[in-house]
Amino acid sequence: MKLQEAVKLFESHCIYEKNLSAKTIKAYNIDLKQFCEYRDSKNCSLDLFDKFYIKDYIKYLFEQNLQAKSIKRKSGTLKTFFNFLEFEEFIEISPFKKMQLSIKLPKRLPKTIDKKDLQRFFKFMYAYKEKIKDKNSYTYYAIIRDIAVIELLFATGMRVSELCHLKPTDINIQRGIVNIFGKGSKERAIQICDPEVKQSLVEYYKVFNQKIHEKNFFFINRFNNMFSEDSVRHMIKKYQLLSGIRKHVTPHQFRHTLATGLLEENVDIRYIQTILGHSSILTTQIYTTVNSKHQKKILSTRHPRKNLNVH
Repeated sequence: MKLQEAVKLFESHCIYEKNLSAKTIKAYNIDLKQFCEYRDSKNCSLDLFDKFYIKDYIKYLFEQNLQAKSIKRKSGTLKTFFNFLEFEEFIEISPFKKMQLSIKLPKRLPKTIDKKDLQRFFKFMYAYKEKIKDKNSYTYYAIIRDIAVIELLFATGMRVSELCHLKPTDINIQRGIVNIFGKGSKERAIQICDPEVKQSLVEYYKVFNQKIHEKNFFFINRFNNMFSEDSVRHMIKKYQLLSGIRKHVTPHQFRHTLATGLLEENVDIRYIQTILGHSSILTTQIYTTVNSKHQKKILSTRHPRKNLNVH
């Protein structure tokens, strides 16, 4: 069997047997396309791909100056692919079973939005809304939607993908509850307690009500389709620049900012884990590192020992 043929069978397996998400399948396709292009091997027999070939390929990926995270994902895709080939008996044994592969990722602390920048961001959006004179224009409708998006992102800490795929039945504005379907189809319910967040959702729903139910997505773009992840990123970038914030702001930073803010308010880390939808507490614990930096700053600048004159 040729490599290209095996890749097509694997794709069908992922779609029809594993029922994987379109996002995961797209990532697999990108990674396997790159593997096929390496040494133009798409028409090569599967017998060619032993552990030495895989090692050379991973070395090649490092030579392309890719991030360790990307290389780890690409090697993970290959491992899944070759495990499938072994299980289906297209190959005798996966080359990964004869390798000791360990790609360590550098520890990256989550980036948060400074309190002043966060305040400036929200203030600008609400002021921009008030300045629009034509309340029936799409410009006015768009800022109402954009405010609701940002308020909900920060209120719940949900991922941008989770926000974009919200259905009208997932949000009960009156009760203030949002049902979020996260990674691995895990569901969690988040309560909306802030009155301004609720009001932003009420205003948005009032304007987009008909289109929301027609398209069965809660957030709608100007073409009456689902408000995409890229659209959210571009929207945030737009208001970041308009409000004069120099630092790059991303949708995920609202999630990080909520988590670190809750830790600074001494909220138990297990509650934060539930809110963010982390399957493991180890994922949530990265925020304790950020919090320890905040603690160091407090103790170095505000500790009462600084005011004791003993000499």
